[in-house]
Amino acid sequence: MTHHAAPDALEEPRLAHVTCLSPAGLHRMAYWEWGDPDNPAVLICAHGLTRSGRDFDRLARRLSSRYRVVCPDIVGRGQSDWLSDSAYYVIPQYVSDMLPLLAAVGGKTVHWFGTSLGGLIGMSLASLAGTPITRLVINDVGPRLAPDALMRIGQYVGKAGDFPSREAGLEYLSVVSAAFGPHKPEAWQELNQYILVPADAGPGRTQQGNSRTLAAAIPAATPAASAEPTAWRLHYDPAISVAFKPMAPPIAMAAEMMLWKAFDAIDCPTLIVRGEQSDLLSAATAAEMTRRNPNAQVVEIAGVGHAPTFMSDDQIAIAEGFLTGGAGATATSHTRGAAGPAD
Repeated sequence: MTHHAAPDALEEPRLAHVTCLSPAGLHRMAYWEWGDPDNPAVLICAHGLTRSGRDFDRLARRLSSRYRVVCPDIVGRGQSDWLSDSAYYVIPQYVSDMLPLLAAVGGKTVHWFGTSLGGLIGMSLASLAGTPITRLVINDVGPRLAPDALMRIGQYVGKAGDFPSREAGLEYLSVVSAAFGPHKPEAWQELNQYILVPADAGPGRTQQGNSRTLAAAIPAATPAASAEPTAWRLHYDPAISVAFKPMAPPIAMAAEMMLWKAFDAIDCPTLIVRGEQSDLLSAATAAEMTRRNPNAQVVEIAGVGHAPTFMSDDQIAIAEGFLTGGAGATATSHTRGAAGPAD
């Protein structure tokens, strides 16, 4: 069923916040909302480790006639607060933060689309008794994470970046993001424009004084400004790299076992998307996921590594087909060819 929204509601997202709790105190999490705010069909799109909710602009625009699409900036990123204690930049805290978001958006049905970190959060939420999640897309991540890929990501995460121009920052991001697959220059610009902020934009302090935020310093997170800043940096708190501190093997093994336990408990239709060249989600792990959980199916996207961006029409069609239960949504495993660079 298509739920029509006013035309303006489909063009640009609305920015809102929920208040979340960590052991260090309260913090605000921002989210971007598309489509009719009264639509009872909700789709939550959660981004990857260093990304933002604006990664899903194209996907959200396409699906906002069907869903109220909600795209959070996970804490420490984008318009959300930075935590005063970086020890809580971990999956249990991220999962906890989604509970007030789910309560705020309501909805009779809730679908979840999660890329990388967002997929792990969705996997954890979908495993809980009484979960509202009725369909789940896990984009290029799984319970077993390849160590080499974690080392690669760890080499750049945690760096604030220091770029003399916005163009230099965008060039850096296109290199770091090369595994996303081929994109035309305008698509890279669209995808990465919200990942850069003026170097003097913050961080400031919230009124509560217990967390740090860029929200007051960057109105609506738009890249345009009246005067071009002289330096730029990345939008996230460098302290999110806490998750990449070396783990003792027994701890790493226990963490993987917990993720497998969560995945095994998922009781809703689940689509696992794997980039054919992904170094984070191996083909063997994706196959094991479908073997262990009969609710899961896999689609593999050719010519892409970690992770598919779902900016191209063919990738968006995969998500739309599965989320709406349309054609192709029941295939067990198949490979989709790349349709060339994202426009």
